Amino acid sequence: MQTAIKKEQVPLHPKIIFMGTPDFAVPTLQALVENGYDILAVITQPDRRKGRGQKVSFSPVKEASIKYNLEVLQPARVSEPGTCERIRHKKPDLLVVVAFGQLLKRELLAIPSFGAINIHASLLPKYRGPAPIHWAILNNEKKTGLTAMLMDEGLDTGHMILQEELRINPEETCGQLHDKLANMSADFIVKTLNHISLNQFDAIPQDECQSTYAPKIDKNNAQINWHQPAHTIATLSRALDSWPGAFTTLGNKKIKLFSPLVIDNEDKETTPGKIRCLIDGSFIIETGQGLIIFKEIQIAGKKRLSVRNFLHGFSVDEGTLLGQ
Repeated sequence: MQTAIKKEQVPLHPKIIFMGTPDFAVPTLQALVENGYDILAVITQPDRRKGRGQKVSFSPVKEASIKYNLEVLQPARVSEPGTCERIRHKKPDLLVVVAFGQLLKRELLAIPSFGAINIHASLLPKYRGPAPIHWAILNNEKKTGLTAMLMDEGLDTGHMILQEELRINPEETCGQLHDKLANMSADFIVKTLNHISLNQFDAIPQDECQSTYAPKIDKNNAQINWHQPAHTIATLSRALDSWPGAFTTLGNKKIKLFSPLVIDNEDKETTPGKIRCLIDGSFIIETGQGLIIFKEIQIAGKKRLSVRNFLHGFSVDEGTLLGQ
């Protein structure tokens, strides 16, 4: 089912039900509220228990909704009949969905008068799925961006309304790129709704031949393989910063390494994982090809530190092998 926007009828300020969960979705919600859109309700994922104390934690979207005194719904399955009936009773014009975390079924998509739109953090059809920002960096893309699309029952497969590009800087981390795209989404959602209301868009089908998928990042795939080239290891570190963090072991301790700098791409006379030397408060580490520096480190359960500060309280010898 492909939702369709009835262009000639969409009001300038449609009645909206917003759906989102993580902090990425918060700037979009804030922009809708601060630009005077009528938010009938906010739907977000159920509260979770986190940390050693297993304290109940609200989603960032729920926290923002409380700040704005918005009604919050938290169904375990948003497309279940009871939730659909509650949404139907509110008579929304549009659903606006950003990083919600559940697929929407036909019954739900059919409820709003003028369809459902989604803001996705890639230039579709590339990087459909849950981790587009991570994979854009892992694959050394030069650019990414945002796509507004009409929603259907597929995973990020709907017709596209609008796109906006963003250059990826060579040393940019996933966390930095995430924040840039999240902040971009605030102006982007307002621009998208204006295009819809003023009938200034075409719904463009995605080219399935160009589609790629960005699967969820698995912590088990975050371990550094020191036999890989230095530039590959640096890319992994940037792509997994700030979560889950590229890791290795130092003796019997698990450590995460951040802020990489490749200082040699060619050297093959190496012992992968060997700390060649300690200089200016940084490790210089040998890889399968080339040398790499990491400026920040985090031991499991501890705060992230500069390597310089870490070395003040933890002795590491030149020649130590990481990942053993």
